[in-house]
Amino acid sequence: MKIARKKRGRIFKELRIYFIVILLLAVLGAAFHAVLRQALLKNFQEVGTALARSYVSEESNNLTVYETLLNFGAESINVRVEEGLSADEIEEFLGVYYERLQTVLGEGTVDPYAVLDGRIIAANPWEGDTTYDFTSTDWYQSALAADGKAIFTNAYIDSITGNPVITIAQKCSRTTDAVLAFDIFPENFQIHGNAVSLPEGASFYVCDGAGTLLYAQSEVSHNREELQAYMDTILPDIRSGVLDKYDAYVEDLTGQRRTVYYYNMSNGWIGVITVPFDTVLEQLNWFSMLVGLVMLLCLAGILVFAWRDLKLYAQVERTNETVRVLGNTYYALYRIDYQAETYEMIKGSDFVRGKIPQKGPYSLLLDATSQVIEEKTFREFRKSFSTESIRELVSKRVRDFGGDFLRRFGDEYRWVSVRVLFDESLALEEVVLCFREVDQEKQRQLRERELLENALENARHSEKTKHAFFNNMSHDMRTPLNAILGISELVRQHADDPDKVRGYMEKIYYSSRQLLDLVNDILDMSRMEQGKVILNNQTFDLRQCIEECTATFRLQADAEKKHFHVDYALHSSTVLGDASRFGQVMNNLLSNAFKFTSEGDSVSVSVKQFEDKTYSQYQIIVKDTGIGMSEEFLKHIFEPYARETTFCSKQVVGTGLGMPIVKNLVTQMSGQIHVDSALGKGTTFTITVPFTVVREEKKAAVSGKEQDQRGAFSLNGKCILLAEDNMVNMEIATEILSMNGLEIIQAWNGKEALDKFRDSHPFQIDAVLMDMQMPQMDGCEAARQIRSLARPDAKTVPIIAVTANAFAEDIAATTAAGMDAHVSKPIDFQILCKTLEELTMKKKQ
Repeated sequence: MKIARKKRGRIFKELRIYFIVILLLAVLGAAFHAVLRQALLKNFQEVGTALARSYVSEESNNLTVYETLLNFGAESINVRVEEGLSADEIEEFLGVYYERLQTVLGEGTVDPYAVLDGRIIAANPWEGDTTYDFTSTDWYQSALAADGKAIFTNAYIDSITGNPVITIAQKCSRTTDAVLAFDIFPENFQIHGNAVSLPEGASFYVCDGAGTLLYAQSEVSHNREELQAYMDTILPDIRSGVLDKYDAYVEDLTGQRRTVYYYNMSNGWIGVITVPFDTVLEQLNWFSMLVGLVMLLCLAGILVFAWRDLKLYAQVERTNETVRVLGNTYYALYRIDYQAETYEMIKGSDFVRGKIPQKGPYSLLLDATSQVIEEKTFREFRKSFSTESIRELVSKRVRDFGGDFLRRFGDEYRWVSVRVLFDESLALEEVVLCFREVDQEKQRQLRERELLENALENARHSEKTKHAFFNNMSHDMRTPLNAILGISELVRQHADDPDKVRGYMEKIYYSSRQLLDLVNDILDMSRMEQGKVILNNQTFDLRQCIEECTATFRLQADAEKKHFHVDYALHSSTVLGDASRFGQVMNNLLSNAFKFTSEGDSVSVSVKQFEDKTYSQYQIIVKDTGIGMSEEFLKHIFEPYARETTFCSKQVVGTGLGMPIVKNLVTQMSGQIHVDSALGKGTTFTITVPFTVVREEKKAAVSGKEQDQRGAFSLNGKCILLAEDNMVNMEIATEILSMNGLEIIQAWNGKEALDKFRDSHPFQIDAVLMDMQMPQMDGCEAARQIRSLARPDAKTVPIIAVTANAFAEDIAATTAAGMDAHVSKPIDFQILCKTLEELTMKKKQ
């Protein structure tokens, strides 16, 4: 009886403690409820504003489509006006342009029309348009005032249809009063495909600068008049700042309380999102339910604690069963005391159990393992899983370390995964060494890799073919371009000679037709290719692009306690290229750097610019102090699905396509990539990419001293050997060079150039202008032959490559052939003359 009373006393004592705990939980729950409500409302205010910005940005993108199509039409009118086309011809173009608008935007989305020569040319003519006084309209006056920029009007009632309409208009900048305009009806405004969905029960509205409702997305159906009245009550509170408070709300048309978030568009419009208060505080309700559930669980715990010990035993037994099931996935398990250098066999293979006892020195286990592992692999195995290595891994808090290797089972070798597992739940100075057979998985990976390697080889072959195509096409396109630009300059200089101008124009027409055919061939080829990555080269800020790429990784570095810094050495950061693809390259490299580094390691990015006469080379170095890569793996790093098979600190998850993608993109950018790495010493990726620098044109007066220095040398009387197989290009170059006081010796192929130089007197020829692709003998071979002649000026005479091939390998080929400079077609004759001047002066020195 006494024992029973004592037991009941302990029970009641425990119950009092639990009741006190429940009371404390109730007080804390109420306090947390108030704090969480405030935090949720403030957080949702930020989320709602960001959501409004996202939806408004999408609507801005839709308006940008209209602006782009409008700008294209205005520019097309400008071009036709400059070409001297008649009003009827321009009107005919507008008819085609209106039809294409309907195809692109959809039937009836916009109503396009233009003002030309004081009259309206409409896609959908209306009765009375000939007498319509457009000159007094807001859209026409605003378009004239904007002088070539697109303008948006607020919604207004169309005088023709009597319906609300918004007009976007743009003045054709090269005419006095021509204006192109679209009428957009508010019912055609739509939001499609936004990546972020609205919260449950939320509504989205778009109003113009005057507060007129343009677009509404709501689960509750209301007519436009009701919604306009609703917005008329919300917008004043938005403008006055009343709704900027985190707990501010309005009542909708059904009397439901709603929070309001908004974002102003650049054209004066505003996007508004309203969310039911219940949706915002939904998480708070869940929290209240959770607190109540916890209290109920505590109460239930009071009732069942008496059976705790019995249940604990059953739970421990079930846990042991679960551990045994997990252990069966490994054919061998050992507990290693790395301090005492001993092992304990928890589970062993048939082979090892027959070789060593249940416990013993760790060296016995290693010796037994050596009998089933290849000698080369075992040397690495012994080094990676020695007690010294395990001790170092534990000191660095590496919880999972290992890799795959081939192990002999009887007469065959199969793939095995070995792991060293560390956890604080183990005894002090102990780890678990486990072995699992992964042969089927590994064989499947190897087969997949083989298939992908074959696919990559086919892709490489296709790339070579494509590269040869573009090499030839570059030459064929630059040749007529050179003729067009050169003869155009001659037309300007001989405008008073009709016969010459007529001949020049015929040559320009011929070369232009040739160029048009080439362009059409290229476009047709492009349409036939499927799945091809095309670089979208546009002007962008290289530094800003890198900053945007590294911003996310700065946060990751802070979270993972890694050192991360970026250095710049740039002269010009505004370049022409594909910012998106370049960002993809940077993201891949940085992602790998952070993936294979641990706490305390460092990752750095260095950006440098190397100047050149025609373009700039940019070098980007991504360096880390992580685990590095083996020398063997470096040979395959750019192969698809390649993986490091040596032992590492963690299992790597991924497809193995990151580096092949980087290699492909850098190659398409005409760049190069190089990698240096060693196990345990980190990895350095160096990419070098040529970008065209975009600079503003600057006019600077040349000082009198510079003019005196420039005047100290003259090309007058110099003799130039000109090798060119194109008759038009020969005529242009000969005439323009002759105008600069040069004496010209013409050669129509590389063989003739070599013969004429050989037959000339020593030092008679001051320089050689050499085309690359010529019959009988190309330019590089002719240059090599000239350099090998046994005469005193053969080694020193300046040879300039004048070619339509502007690729890096072509420039390298001219240098290897002994040429001194490279000038691309179309030829800038000022640069050519300056180059001739510099080389001939250098020769005299």
